[in-house]
Amino acid sequence: MKKATAKKSATTGAKGESPARLIDARIKKLGDWRGETLARMRALIKAADPDVVEEVKWRKPSNAMLGVPVWEHDGIICTGETYKDYVKLTFAKGASLDDPSSLFNASLEGNMRRAIDIREGDKINEKAFKTLIRAAAALNTSARSR
Repeated sequence: MKKATAKKSATTGAKGESPARLIDARIKKLGDWRGETLARMRALIKAADPDVVEEVKWRKPSNAMLGVPVWEHDGIICTGETYKDYVKLTFAKGASLDDPSSLFNASLEGNMRRAIDIREGDKINEKAFKTLIRAAAALNTSARSR
């Protein structure tokens, strides 16, 4: 029972807000280029994988209880965090993904994760990004079917 309660509190707010509404609220609260960037990347993720599930995890005082937007398909595809100078999209299994367009520009030293840091004014290769999202979902699906 405790696990189910913990899962619910990680993905819904105190008033039962849906993850989509929590992410909408985060984007609106940012009110600047970071919110616009997060919204644009979110739209690309959803376009690349219509079966993606949005979650909000890690709601705690250190992130003003807003949590971290997470996109999943048979496991985490990526998370979306915002900082003062950039938006960070961290791919949980990024080290296992081909990245011929070199979108990954952060967390390159690890064995699992890879990230894309997007700064104000940066242009993202949308086609390559959507390919990366589909590859991450396929990797999760293939790992799950084993």
